[in-house]
Amino acid sequence: MKDHVQNEMACGVCVKPGTFELETRPRPEVAPEGHRLVDIAAIGICGTDYHIFEGKHPFLNYPRVIGHELSGHLVDGPDAGQLVVVNPYLSCGKCRACRRGKPNCCSDIAVLGVHTDGGMCSRIAVPEGNLYPAEGLTPVEAAMVEFLAIGAHAVARSDCGAGDRVMVTGAGPIGLGTALFARIAGAEVHLMDLSAKRLTAAAELFDFTAVHQPGDEILCGDLAEGFDVVFDATGNAGAIEAGFALVAHGGVTVLVSVVKENITFADSEFHKRESQIIGSRNALRGDFDRVIEAIRSGAVPTQQIASAVLPLSELPSQFANLAGDRDHVIKVLVTP
Repeated sequence: MKDHVQNEMACGVCVKPGTFELETRPRPEVAPEGHRLVDIAAIGICGTDYHIFEGKHPFLNYPRVIGHELSGHLVDGPDAGQLVVVNPYLSCGKCRACRRGKPNCCSDIAVLGVHTDGGMCSRIAVPEGNLYPAEGLTPVEAAMVEFLAIGAHAVARSDCGAGDRVMVTGAGPIGLGTALFARIAGAEVHLMDLSAKRLTAAAELFDFTAVHQPGDEILCGDLAEGFDVVFDATGNAGAIEAGFALVAHGGVTVLVSVVKENITFADSEFHKRESQIIGSRNALRGDFDRVIEAIRSGAVPTQQIASAVLPLSELPSQFANLAGDRDHVIKVLVTP
């Protein structure tokens, strides 16, 4: 949707659970100190956005301009017009995690589109350090970088590589991104999901043929000893707990998804296997850079990832359908 007048813009707002509307708001014309103005080019819709729409996000106040998977063009300066990826994690730069080079888990982090208004609009002001050049990518590809960086970061945290056997539970966008980067790292990748449709899509679109559903007999034959790394991208406490049994001796569980419930496991099995449990949160600049290079080189098949590209003007009438039909789409992107 075009801006109504020069200094106004349409914003995609979750007004309350179940209600997504377009609202007219002032368009920023001057960036605060240390920030740059970015004309948004494309926005990815994330599982977080669906959770916001469904009223399931624990850290959100309504109304909220959503959108944190963002690409855009710099508005002014000597590099005006340059395509950039927006890192939506606004860190404080002062806490212990930030001082130790871990701004992804800043103790006072704010995420665009969650804790503060996001980029489902035509222009946004972003801290300059959160903008990364996206040379060689299209705007739609650049808007996919952030969600893929979540998986790339999880794989980096696991330290998996050639010769490792990996299980990724949850074949949604985050799980697929994790699986893709585990495969790029050289691992043998298996996928598990409740949805046969998602597994079929993973096989047909990305050639992940080692697929399983809960209830399948997995730990038998060549897989009897389990998996060196199990990534959970389900957001389901029961699935996380079931996944511990799949970890081989000396193996690792990486929790990519977040759940509100307590997670339990048998300490005797944990110690017997000398297991590790690793939390993976957000992503670092190096993860964004790896994703950008992987897309640029063709290692990540972005055309298969992008299920649809919609104009913002159509999103209010489509949002509920998209939220209810996640088995049939991987990534929907929006253009202002």
